Amino acid sequence: MPHRGHESTDGTGGGELAVPMAWLYAEYIADELLRTGDLMPPTSFEFRAGRDALALTVFLSDTDGELSGIRVISQLENWLSLTAYDQPWRDWVRERMAELTDRAARAGTPSPDLALAEDAWRWLEETELLAPDLDAVPGGGALGEDDGPKVWTPAWRLGLPLGHLAIHLF
Repeated sequence: MPHRGHESTDGTGGGELAVPMAWLYAEYIADELLRTGDLMPPTSFEFRAGRDALALTVFLSDTDGELSGIRVISQLENWLSLTAYDQPWRDWVRERMAELTDRAARAGTPSPDLALAEDAWRWLEETELLAPDLDAVPGGGALGEDDGPKVWTPAWRLGLPLGHLAIHLF
């Protein structure tokens, strides 16, 4: 493979490979939070749903493009509030994605970070996982069922509370 010059971390290099550092860092933060919480096996679809939901939260809340170790600690409360049960997280994600897509279109520069965020969002919206019914009445399951009723749930609806709990446990 021919050498194409130095890799660019911001996508501004002429003909250079653009590395999606913001997305990769957001995904790393989400992965570490979930692993620290030890809520589910890292190879499970549930883990992926939690990681992608958290990574989107981290990536989309970084409005200044300044993710850093110091800011991660200061952002935990913000991420907790964004992922809380009573918050319109799904609408917030859609609005932020539209803003970033519009900004990238105006700049005329493709964003590898945004492309990966869009892929994660598409997976979260289009994938359904068989999970405990989060809206079920406690004790409403049939006799002998240990886990209660299960329903097909969009991955984001399962990943969001897992991500929230992982932040809380951190």
